[in-house]
Amino acid sequence: MSLTSVEALTQVRARTLALVAHLDDADLERQVDPLMSPLVWDLAHIAAYEDLWLVHRYAGEALLHPDLAARYDAFETPRSVRGEIELLDAPGAREYLRDVRDRTLQAINGRGPDGVLHEMVARHELQHTETMRQAMRLGGLLAPGEPHLDPLTGPDGWLDVPAGAFAMGAPDGAFSYDNERPRHDVEVGAFRIARRPVTNGTWLSFTEGGGYQRREWWSDEGWAWKEDYDITHCPDAEAGHPDAPVCHVSWFEADAFARWSGGRLPTEAEWERAATWSQGTDPLQAVGQVWEWTSSWFGGYPGFVAHPYREYSEVFFGRSYRVLRGGSWATDSRLATTTFRNWDLPQRRQIFAGVRLAADPEVN
Repeated sequence: MSLTSVEALTQVRARTLALVAHLDDADLERQVDPLMSPLVWDLAHIAAYEDLWLVHRYAGEALLHPDLAARYDAFETPRSVRGEIELLDAPGAREYLRDVRDRTLQAINGRGPDGVLHEMVARHELQHTETMRQAMRLGGLLAPGEPHLDPLTGPDGWLDVPAGAFAMGAPDGAFSYDNERPRHDVEVGAFRIARRPVTNGTWLSFTEGGGYQRREWWSDEGWAWKEDYDITHCPDAEAGHPDAPVCHVSWFEADAFARWSGGRLPTEAEWERAATWSQGTDPLQAVGQVWEWTSSWFGGYPGFVAHPYREYSEVFFGRSYRVLRGGSWATDSRLATTTFRNWDLPQRRQIFAGVRLAADPEVN
């Protein structure tokens, strides 16, 4: 880390508290949508996670509130029940955060920092602030000026990426998650990838052209989801600037849009190859405004080893979750690396996700 562990933890906590500073306790304590946690659950979960890893497991101290461990464990208490059980109120969650941080600083003074664990906890908190923004957006609680989705500038069109091998995954010597490792050579065929994400204006052309009515553009699962939930348009595409990236589209919608456009979604290997390719071409533009869906299922790389706990990645492997790449306007730069892998279910729309198209190379 370029910052010390204490500096990093302090900066991240200031970011978390600033995120919710404009909200009153009632907004923090209500569940705005069954899909999301009450914001106060996230705050207490951040405290419980820090206490578990930096005080209990690292420093060997007893948990501050062992009676709260299951309540603020993401697997023991799923989102579907978090709005129905008794939670710490907003003042109680803030006190929990303060008390755990005092314990963490004492542990660092006594044992010194562990670069991996302290960075993991800092990044865990940053991931939750993005999740909290998802809930805030659903509840109309985002701070003034958010979201930061800027109109796209620069050249449009395609990048032609030649066939070749590249080293995929995070390099040694810097923090990375277990699902980014081990770094391994991947052979990728030639492909084209859009220089920019799809805009709201282009998405509206898809909608007006029958995008949500034409069965041939949808997978069987996507069509069933669309029909079951009466999905007829993307509200954010209609409300946003026409030249800004489309946001809050599901994988099912992204896949249908790609078929309509005559393209496809990139594999995550293609996405990472394009994002890290530096052969004198222009880089991908506007990476980091919206997460970008790929066609890939979330799984482990060859030689994957779960670390430091299998619930971070391994329990999500299989053919349920699709990979997203690149980061969004709500993603801290500490997380938004070219090797970071996000994942979600293909029907989810709450994530700040858009589309960057790929295509096979043109035949001369």
